[in-house]
Amino acid sequence: MSDKFVQEMEKQLLTMRKELLEKLSEDNSDFREMVNAMGIKDSIDVAADDIAFKKMEAINKHEANRLRSIENALSRIANGKYGHCLRCSKKIPEERLSAIPYAVLCIDCKNAEESPGRR
Repeated sequence: MSDKFVQEMEKQLLTMRKELLEKLSEDNSDFREMVNAMGIKDSIDVAADDIAFKKMEAINKHEANRLRSIENALSRIANGKYGHCLRCSKKIPEERLSAIPYAVLCIDCKNAEESPGRR
C-alpha cells in the first residue's frame, strides 16, 4: 500500500470525523430543544416524543460507533498498522479501504464473521 494512498485515506477519515462531530453536535442541540419544548402534553404527544427520543438515541449510538471506528483507523495510520486485517494480519485491499476507510477486517474475515454458523 503506497504512502500516497494512506495519506488520501487519512484525509478522507479526518473529513468524515469532522462531519460526524458536526452532525452529533447538531443532533444534541436538537435533543436539547426537544427537551426544552416538553410541557403538558397528552398521551399521543408523549408517545410521539418517546419515539423521537428513541430514534435519535439509536442514530447517535450508531454515529458514535462509527466515530470510534474512524478514530481507531486514524490511530492505526499513526502507528503504521493501517490496512492490515485485525484477525488474520493480511493486507486489506485498497478497493475495500476506498469504500470503507475504517474497515478493520479483510473481506474473507468479514464474510466469516457474518456467516450464520459463526461463533
